[in-house]
Amino acid sequence: MGPLSGTVAGMLSGMGYVIRPVKAGEWERLKELRLAALADPVARVAFNETFEEAVGRPDELWRQRAARSAEGQSVVTFIGEAAEGSWGGMVVALVETDEEAPQTHVAGVYVRPEHRGTGLAGELLRAAIAWSWGLAEPVVERVRLWVHEENARAEAFYRGLGFSATGRTMADPKDSAASEREMALRRG
Repeated sequence: MGPLSGTVAGMLSGMGYVIRPVKAGEWERLKELRLAALADPVARVAFNETFEEAVGRPDELWRQRAARSAEGQSVVTFIGEAAEGSWGGMVVALVETDEEAPQTHVAGVYVRPEHRGTGLAGELLRAAIAWSWGLAEPVVERVRLWVHEENARAEAFYRGLGFSATGRTMADPKDSAASEREMALRRG
C-alpha cells in the first residue's frame, strides 16, 4: 500500500477528530506534540525516550520522521486533528521485519490531557491497526506494543481493543528494575 490516499487517512473521523497521517511539512507540529507527550507526568511509564533526549534532537530528524510518515510505506504517525485544527493526540505504527514474521509495532501513543476521555485514543489505535492490516507488502499478521508494568490503565485500554499479553517481557530501558509486557493483536 503506497502513500495513504483516502483509505485510512480520511475514513476515520468521529468525536470531532479527523484521524490522518502527519504530512511531510508538519515536522514542527510533530515535534511539539512529541515533546508535550514526553513532558506529561505519565511519560515515565509510557515512553522509553526522555524529554531531555528528544528536545536535543536536530530539526532534520523531525523533518525525516514527518516525511517518512507521509510516505506511509514502513512507518506512519497518525494524529487526531480537532475541528479547529489542534492536534489532540498521536500514535506511531512501524513495520518490523526482523522478527519471525512481519508485524507492526505500535508506539508513541499519546493524547493531550484536554482530549482524554473523548474516544480519540481508540480512534488512533484503530487507524494504526487498519493501516497494518491494509499493507500489501509485507503482509502483517499481528500488531504489538509494550506496556510498562505500572501502566495498568493503558494495559486495560489495550485489552479493550482486543490486545492480549503474549507472556514476553523486557526490562524497562530507563529502569532495569522495572519491566514492560508485550501485548499483541492477531489478524482476525
